[in-house]
Amino acid sequence: MSARPLKDVLEDERRAAQARAEAANTAPVILSLAAQIRKHWSAAKDAKQDIERDMLAAVRARRGEYPPDVLSELKSQGSSQIYMMLFATKARQAKALLSDVLLGGGNDKPWTIRPSPKPSLPEDLTAQLLAEASEIVYQAQESGMPMSNEDIRDLLRDAKMRATEAVYSEARERCLRAEVQLEDMLAEGGFMDALDGFLDDLTTFKTAFIKGPIVRRTGVLKWVPQADGTSEPEAAEENKPHWERVDPFMIYPASWSRNVSDGYLIERHRPSPSALSDLIGVDGYSDDAIRQVLDAHSTGGLHEWLSVDMERAHAEGRDVSSAHSDSDLIDALQYWGEVPGKVLREWGMSEQEVPDESKVYSVEAWLVGNWVIKAVINTDPLARRPYYGDSFERIPGAFWGTSLYDTVRDCEDMCNATARALANNVGISSGPQVWVNNDRLPNGQDITTMFPWKIWQTLSDPMGSTQPPMGFFQPTSNAAELMGVFEKFSALADEVSGIPRYMTGDGIAGGAGRTASGMSMMIGNAGKTVKKSLASIDMNVIAPAIRSAYEFAMRYIPDADIKGDLQIIARGAMSLVTKDTAQVRRNEFLQATANPIDMQIIGLDGRAALLREAAKTLDMNTEDIIPAASTVKLRAAQAQMQAQMQAAQGVPPEQAQQGQPPQKRQLMNGAPATDTFQPQ
Repeated sequence: MSARPLKDVLEDERRAAQARAEAANTAPVILSLAAQIRKHWSAAKDAKQDIERDMLAAVRARRGEYPPDVLSELKSQGSSQIYMMLFATKARQAKALLSDVLLGGGNDKPWTIRPSPKPSLPEDLTAQLLAEASEIVYQAQESGMPMSNEDIRDLLRDAKMRATEAVYSEARERCLRAEVQLEDMLAEGGFMDALDGFLDDLTTFKTAFIKGPIVRRTGVLKWVPQADGTSEPEAAEENKPHWERVDPFMIYPASWSRNVSDGYLIERHRPSPSALSDLIGVDGYSDDAIRQVLDAHSTGGLHEWLSVDMERAHAEGRDVSSAHSDSDLIDALQYWGEVPGKVLREWGMSEQEVPDESKVYSVEAWLVGNWVIKAVINTDPLARRPYYGDSFERIPGAFWGTSLYDTVRDCEDMCNATARALANNVGISSGPQVWVNNDRLPNGQDITTMFPWKIWQTLSDPMGSTQPPMGFFQPTSNAAELMGVFEKFSALADEVSGIPRYMTGDGIAGGAGRTASGMSMMIGNAGKTVKKSLASIDMNVIAPAIRSAYEFAMRYIPDADIKGDLQIIARGAMSLVTKDTAQVRRNEFLQATANPIDMQIIGLDGRAALLREAAKTLDMNTEDIIPAASTVKLRAAQAQMQAQMQAAQGVPPEQAQQGQPPQKRQLMNGAPATDTFQPQ
């Protein structure tokens, strides 16, 4: 029997895969799911049209361009096309203020981890406390000293307090370890880059979004030890969590949605064929469906063309051909919605996947063309979606908020209109206007140019009139009035946006702003608007995003030392309030507690913690300056032991301390040495 040609074998395999994909994609479960996604996609597109128009206007305003219809009208009138870019300036200032707080980096990160206010006691520790208390009561009774109920309650209360302090101390240690782990995971996952893009969108569009954690296969370079003692680089792939900024143009919520978790949500993707092919073999995706998508794309493309695509390309100054059908990108719809369990069972999901038909389940599905390449139940334990959104000014009960552009739009329109009128008026009134009697000019006389000492040739008036053949007059300049109008609306933009020019050093503040204390007070009052935006970002973006990252680490990182009863604290707004004065207040506190009485209260551990925080803000390596907490405790224990030994030998404490260098006396007293060492 002769062997078949290889191309025939490959063609048979391709046809078999195509048949499997078509059979799976035409199953009732998939057809029903695709129909629901298409229905919701159509409704979401229609509901977002007005939002998209406002977003396009914001993009043009950020670039300093008029809409096409306005620009055409200005050209037909011969008017100036000057654009003052008031909104672009405000957006740049707002981004700078928010970035200074949220993207400070290092110790200024906009979040931290703290123990819960009332950490729960482990069951084994609770049982141990009860056993110890029972033993104490038993020994007291055996010795003939029975304990009253009040004594037993006091005993249990003291034991619980000591245990709670121990648990809280352990929780603080876990917080430090978890914070380092999260910082590393967020840095490798691009969280700060996503947050930077989020701030750009926040100052431009109605709502901005961050997405994550998203697990992706990432190429890494590992160094493999060799037999000769050297290391060679080796490429490998690892699954790592990532965060990304989501383009607001690509988000399509339900018309009644109030936030990203309410109603269905569709994100439009435009992956390249290579990016889509990388999903082959990934859990949750249909390999056969992806191959059919790639085959269909190679023969004509798979696109969900929208009218906003070309308008956006034009508004962003890109080549409009990038939005045409010759694009190599593939349009995919990522659908997040809620489906009753009964419908999921009808779609073909197992009883293990859908244990209760009466419940509603959150699902994630990907639709490309007519192919559903992924359809799974939301893997989050609480059925949350990996999206976090916020607006410069939130509207209660609305998905899309009020953007900074919406706030200053009327002021910018008035400033642009005034600037155009000013440019036109200044041009007209910059020199004399001329009127000419054409009947008195000879043929060929040039009346379109004027220059000093020009000679005008004229003819005599055939009617014998003595009127001059031409005249000159100076148009009135309204520059002062127009400048007053411009300044009024420019100042009004400062007021309505809450971002005055002096906050970023772009303007001079009069009155109280001429003094340092007055300027600080004015900036503090003006910063309340920015503080409100930061508080909203803390609550709606930073805290839930970091909490999801911590829960991801709890689920997939097998490090028991980072797990516990912890809570995420977003501190962006708090940082704005204390950032400029925190170091001054910290130094004042260090000086105020540098006395023996306070040192007996805070101890060496507390003093070391204060010094450690003070050194961090000076960009110093605290490990080289302040010993670790364990080292401080060891030194204090050694000093205490030495004092006890000397006391046992009959040496008075004062005399024992006098025989020690100032550094050792400081450890024994718990206070800084202020005198010099005098040998005895």
